Amino acid sequence: MATTYLWKGRTPTGEVLSGEYAAESKTELINHLRKRKIIITHIRNKPKDIQINLGLKNRITVKDLGIFTRQFATMINAGLPMVQCLDILSSQLEKPKFKQIVTDVMSDVESGSTLAEAMKKHECFGDLFVNMVDAGEAGGILDVILNRLALYLEKADALRRKIKGAMTYPTIVFIVATGATTFMLMVIIPTFAKMFTDFGGDLPMPTKIVMFASDFLRANWYILAAIITGGIIFLKRYYKTEIGHYKIDKMLLRMPILGNVIRKGAVARFTRTLGTLISSGVPILNGLDITARTSGNKVIEKAVLETRQSISEGNTIVEPLKRSGVFPPMVVQMIGVGEQTGALDEMLDKVADFYDDEVDTAVDALTAAIEPIMIVVMGAVVGGMLVAMYLPMFKLVTVVAG
Repeated sequence: MATTYLWKGRTPTGEVLSGEYAAESKTELINHLRKRKIIITHIRNKPKDIQINLGLKNRITVKDLGIFTRQFATMINAGLPMVQCLDILSSQLEKPKFKQIVTDVMSDVESGSTLAEAMKKHECFGDLFVNMVDAGEAGGILDVILNRLALYLEKADALRRKIKGAMTYPTIVFIVATGATTFMLMVIIPTFAKMFTDFGGDLPMPTKIVMFASDFLRANWYILAAIITGGIIFLKRYYKTEIGHYKIDKMLLRMPILGNVIRKGAVARFTRTLGTLISSGVPILNGLDITARTSGNKVIEKAVLETRQSISEGNTIVEPLKRSGVFPPMVVQMIGVGEQTGALDEMLDKVADFYDDEVDTAVDALTAAIEPIMIVVMGAVVGGMLVAMYLPMFKLVTVVAG
């Protein structure tokens, strides 16, 4: 496994340089710097806390990769040498981490490495990116491959933002409803409760329930907070396990409305990724392996890996996809037609385009369904508490009037 090193050095002209580099050993880093004619003055392992503290501002996103790839493709298509392209791109990048990575890739290419070999050393360029670049270099169509890759990344980012956007509204409403309910139980209800206690008499059952909930929350809020925090931590750790990841992903796919959005998004990602890889010249078995690992859903990943195994045994792609029960019949049939006609990559792209539109429709349906549900639930909870606290006052007015 590669280790990230921090280094300092100077050029023969005396210019002081520094940076970070991922290498298998210090010897590899030393050889790399010597090829660049850098005199090394200091090398040390990069502390983990530095990597953590880079924060969101320095995180390399799919959007960043998409913009980088699009610009790279344009320069290569214009006939600029690869090293010059990388030099120009690195000077334009704003994020220091990404700038350093592109600089290191440029140095490796200058030293004789292929672009794919240089990119493979850095995690931000995943298997899909590296394999497509490798296929583009081997076929002499790097500009075409980079254009396809840029289109893929742009569509993948748009799909991710659609699904994320679908969850934003209900999340905000849920947080507001929870905050309002907690505030009422912790601050407002106790004021009413003291007044009712001084008043005496038998209180209505709804009022007793709300007062009990308020007393319980005020007395045990730290226990509830600890249980919720512990539950979140447990779920996160459980999700990191193989079986936990699979079970939670399976449960998400089965959820009403939301599961439909996730399933259609997963189908769009699967078909887009596999279609892009196959059209770029990546063998179908390698393409399925990469697609499975980039699916983002363990249920989809398992189905794709089973399909890969079936194809390696001489079967068609259709049967294992049908047996998985994950992919809609229409998707399986269209992929079958594409396989029979020898236009599998084109058919996969058509399915991906169709499901991109389906995700838009599913997101609109999700928002339309969740909005009234959340409003009704929030109104019932908050309104129910208010009615429960006003019932004793109505009773008091009746007694005084009588």
